[in-house]
Amino acid sequence: MAVHITYFVHGTTTDNEQNIATGWSPGKLSELGKQQSIELKELIKGKKFDVVFCSDLKRAVDSAKLTFGDSVKIVQNKRLREVNYGDLTRANSKLVESLTLEHLNKPFSNGESYKDVEKRIKSFLNDLLKKYSGKNIAIVAHRAPQLALDVLLKGKTWEKAIKEDWRLKQPKEWKPGWKYILEG
Repeated sequence: MAVHITYFVHGTTTDNEQNIATGWSPGKLSELGKQQSIELKELIKGKKFDVVFCSDLKRAVDSAKLTFGDSVKIVQNKRLREVNYGDLTRANSKLVESLTLEHLNKPFSNGESYKDVEKRIKSFLNDLLKKYSGKNIAIVAHRAPQLALDVLLKGKTWEKAIKEDWRLKQPKEWKPGWKYILEG
């Protein structure tokens, strides 16, 4: 049986508003990010999730709590973290984004590569299949894990996933949840 995944990105952070690449730093939701997370609760009203997984980074945990509250079990998982930008953590986000393709296979200095994120997400998905087959789950996390899901579950290359990333389009095509199906 399949696992039905709905993926949500955390709300806007103070770093997002200042064009800072947060990476593995905890990050803090801005007032807009808090509002987005609360509004998401209304947008998904009536949808049932068996469990919610979120990155263990503060910005994702806070978003998950504001959106789902006590209505469903929230499980933090380190494998859902953003890519580790290493020495470029807290650098200008435009600079870091411009280096994405360069770091598909090559880790950021003192960090990791996007392929490393793919390995983490693949491990996470393998565990989902074993424990949550037939379930409907939500994930609250970051850009790199979502791109990894596009690669692993939608058959995109990293280059295509990055090129089609909604965050790069104007106007941005944000929506309340991207759907993925994980089959064994």
